[in-house]
Amino acid sequence: MEQNLTIFEGHKIRRIYDESTETWYFSVVDIIQVLTQQPDFQVARKYWNKLKERLKNEGSETVTNCHQLKMLANDGKMRLTDAADPETLLRLIQSVPSPKAEPIKLWLAKVGYERMQELADPERSVNRARENWQKHGRSEKWIQQRMMGQETRNKLTDYWKDHEVKEGEEFAILTNIIHTEWADLTVQEHKKLKGLKSQNLRDHMSEAELIFTALAELSTRQIAESANATGMDENKTASKKGGRIAKQARRELESKTGRSVINGQNFLPPKKSK
Repeated sequence: MEQNLTIFEGHKIRRIYDESTETWYFSVVDIIQVLTQQPDFQVARKYWNKLKERLKNEGSETVTNCHQLKMLANDGKMRLTDAADPETLLRLIQSVPSPKAEPIKLWLAKVGYERMQELADPERSVNRARENWQKHGRSEKWIQQRMMGQETRNKLTDYWKDHEVKEGEEFAILTNIIHTEWADLTVQEHKKLKGLKSQNLRDHMSEAELIFTALAELSTRQIAESANATGMDENKTASKKGGRIAKQARRELESKTGRSVINGQNFLPPKKSK
């Protein structure tokens, strides 16, 4: 998941983008702080806790649909925070009497509309991603490899969608199987090696790591297609086989170069010296 901030009328609102479900999740207490027009974050948090308790007692599904996600807190630490997608937040807002209710509803709808625009015209999303990588100093060669890898990834997930694999958790399980097979590391272990937390692993891969990730996913899709793999069990088998093909290629390259493809390099900004 990729984390960043967005702004509503000068208020910072934390959000996380879940790539597996293509959904933004927003900090509920940040939204509550806007609705209650409360400058004190702790007061807004207490308001949300009381509202959450009331909604639970009423049997509302709104609270059930909230997720506990790690977000950057005021003290600089990553802490579990109640988060919700725009649809859930729109229902939640109805429970808070506030002059800001309609403006923030329109703002959330705009967020969703922008995503709909990208889905209707994928070029918008591609151009936005390219501009973002350029701003962060990525080379054109790296950007080209990143985009080719994303296309390979999209073709694989499209296959999964059409063959009884559920988006979200099941996508994540299969992705982790493929990654573990080719890299001998889970996704989380690879992120830890690079010193990443909420950042997108692929945005911090080297050119070689991107290439082998793409090879593993391309091999997985083609194996799945040849066997018409359907459902989790059959696609798990295809994922393991596809990952192993990339592992063999990785080990062959490493034996010839004497260098590991997997590395701890990242594109994080340098730490400020004290």
